[in-house]
Amino acid sequence: MTTTSPAPFSPQQIATEGLKPEEYAEIVRRLGRHPNKAELGMFGVMWSEHCCYKNSRPLLKQFPTEGPRILVGPGENAGVVDLGDGLQLAFKIESHNHPSAVEPFQGAATGVGGILRDIFTMGARPIAILNSLRFGSLEDAKTQRLFSGVVAGIAHYGNCVGVPTVGGEVYFDSAYSGNPLVNVMALGLMETSEIVKSGASGLGNPVLYVGSTTGRDGMGGASFASAELSDQSIDDRPAVQVGDPFLEKSLIEACLEAFKTGAVVAAQDMGAAGITCSTSEMAAKGGVGIELDLDKIPVRETGMVPYEYLLSESQERMLFVAHKGREQELIDIFHRWGLQAVVAGTVIAEPLVRILFQGEVAAEIPAEALAENTPLYHRDLLTEPPEYAHQAWEWTTDSLPACTTAGIELQGHLQSWNDILLILLDTPTIASKSWVYRQYDHQVQNNTVILPGGADAAVIRLRPLEKIPNLKSQIPNLKLGVAATVDCNPRYVYLDPYEGAKAVVAEAARNLSCVGAEPLAVTDNLNFGSPEKPIGYWQLAEACRGLAEGCRELATPVTGGNVSLYNETLNSQGIPQPIYPTPVVGMVGLIPDITKICGQGWQASGDVIYLLGLPLASKISLGASEYLATIHSTVAGKPPRVDFDLERRVQKVCREAIRNGWVRSAHDCAEGGVAIALAECCIAGNLGAEIDLEIASTQVLLRLDEVLFAEGGARILVSVASEQQGIWESYLQEHLGQEWQKLGIVGNFETGLRVFTTNNQALIKVRIEDMNDRYSHAIARRLAIHTTTTVKEVRS
Repeated sequence: MTTTSPAPFSPQQIATEGLKPEEYAEIVRRLGRHPNKAELGMFGVMWSEHCCYKNSRPLLKQFPTEGPRILVGPGENAGVVDLGDGLQLAFKIESHNHPSAVEPFQGAATGVGGILRDIFTMGARPIAILNSLRFGSLEDAKTQRLFSGVVAGIAHYGNCVGVPTVGGEVYFDSAYSGNPLVNVMALGLMETSEIVKSGASGLGNPVLYVGSTTGRDGMGGASFASAELSDQSIDDRPAVQVGDPFLEKSLIEACLEAFKTGAVVAAQDMGAAGITCSTSEMAAKGGVGIELDLDKIPVRETGMVPYEYLLSESQERMLFVAHKGREQELIDIFHRWGLQAVVAGTVIAEPLVRILFQGEVAAEIPAEALAENTPLYHRDLLTEPPEYAHQAWEWTTDSLPACTTAGIELQGHLQSWNDILLILLDTPTIASKSWVYRQYDHQVQNNTVILPGGADAAVIRLRPLEKIPNLKSQIPNLKLGVAATVDCNPRYVYLDPYEGAKAVVAEAARNLSCVGAEPLAVTDNLNFGSPEKPIGYWQLAEACRGLAEGCRELATPVTGGNVSLYNETLNSQGIPQPIYPTPVVGMVGLIPDITKICGQGWQASGDVIYLLGLPLASKISLGASEYLATIHSTVAGKPPRVDFDLERRVQKVCREAIRNGWVRSAHDCAEGGVAIALAECCIAGNLGAEIDLEIASTQVLLRLDEVLFAEGGARILVSVASEQQGIWESYLQEHLGQEWQKLGIVGNFETGLRVFTTNNQALIKVRIEDMNDRYSHAIARRLAIHTTTTVKEVRS
């Protein structure tokens, strides 16, 4: 077929594969002919945003990716960092947003399965899972269905495969009503002497297909993930994969056993784009070609054609390159674990992906054209922030009602500060996520040091289950631990993508510091709307600039991650509704001694409470705060600006104090400000607190709601035993100067939370039982109301 012949596909068929007319023309130019149906599908998935990052790759180049502990950076299945003593940690975050929107249980479950494969493909045993979730309003019945389904899917897969889900975050906002976000992060401890890479090598080496069988599930999932959701997206259920966690458990063990034989040259997970992605990426990274015979692929459905083989995203499958002559050794291992394993292809010299089917060539494409030399779009950046941002930035507290020690008047009614505190504690974004994490097995493997809800970051003991060749001593240091967190305040990023993204990095590092961990490195998941729209691209570009700066400032290089664009929902009128820009940061940190860590709850009555960072008398805006959004139904203002010098000093002081045994509890002041942080410490420790705000009378311009609920200022709440007060305050004076404040003391249970002004006027007096009731049952209460209503409707 010549390039001058008519295209065998209609414009609609080309668009269905996710390709633009000019991209199709480029395919024809590169091949010197029109593609066939299978080849068109291969280009469609590999040139999707989900696989080739054609809009985001130029922006990602500004991320710092190197550091003294970085062993593997972007470009492999997962990043790897050196923890010392011969221990190496693999970690990565991925999204499964669109599949979870149309089939929440399987969408979330296979998201867990996919990220675990990224980890053990490197030769690491998965040791922990975290998740970052976004949903619409929990008052909405559809949101409740999606939320319940996603949580059940994560719980099912993680619990069955035997990897603990140890932490995460959940936000609720109407911006995610039609397009929930499901980001999953996994950590693994390297068990192989060499890190397993994905680049194929060795001409004539056999290519092995291992794991599960191939079916028609997940067809075109990568293209599906690179388009807006619409009312018709329910028809895309075939693009959602179906997972088998028990089979994946066998796959983990078989792969790790196989890697230790030394017979594996390279390995690649069959994730997005399945066989197409694994063959083309392995060939392109190795500078070689791969010839694969589809007749050799184990299938679970009959009558499949090459297009279906190549685009299937059936789960729990891998592609190996083995040393020639050792393939049977590997096949025997997989058969022993009850898995498929066949020689399906060969490494060839021509840098092509050649697909055979029924004795003929079904597809033949240069590997580089699929995996490396893909379209790249350099889009024009707005020279000025968009109008919505300008309008938001004009907001001031002058628009808010006046407030006094008695409270603030809202809609003609005086709301006391007690009322405001309880309303915020009942807000699902702030409230306890115990309804979520109680469904997860967070203690399997018996290495979870701090349970979910107990601290600002998860803490895992580093205890190798197998003999690790690189260990300096085969008697492991059981005091060594790793901390992990996932963070993003999307409202901050929406209102100012650059400053908001910097704040994401700062909060992630602060959360690690609150458990005594030294921040090491980052994996990120960039969830945004369409980059083809000026505002969407401005948000993406500015957020990337902020993330890059934040990671440089805090010395946390980026080891890889995921980009999920086109997170928009087409409403019934066909108008796209984008999500808030949500660049989730997953960060890991090192803990030298897990006996010297702390959680967020108060430890003992009489301990002294301190605020590290900007004192309460500092003027911090309510802009972008949870208080402003929840209490005043206003999303406006600017998010707090990050002072990286202050962040570094505050976080270092916190870490050192925890390791010296001075600080007994530590908690980041995030959504809801100091007042909410104080309440959370009371609830977590089941102890009260008496707080003196110590605001001088000269601070007449400071509003009480700013003092209580403003966010930012690199603030951390800590408690210290009274006998350590002298040495602690001397240390603070030396290292933080005036950027700390003594707030009060920890009380007993009956004390509750009491907050007084300088002249001893009570602002807040709330019992722990009342705070705990609002905080602990907020999510379950909303779900129960919906369930009860539904049952009544059915009965009637």
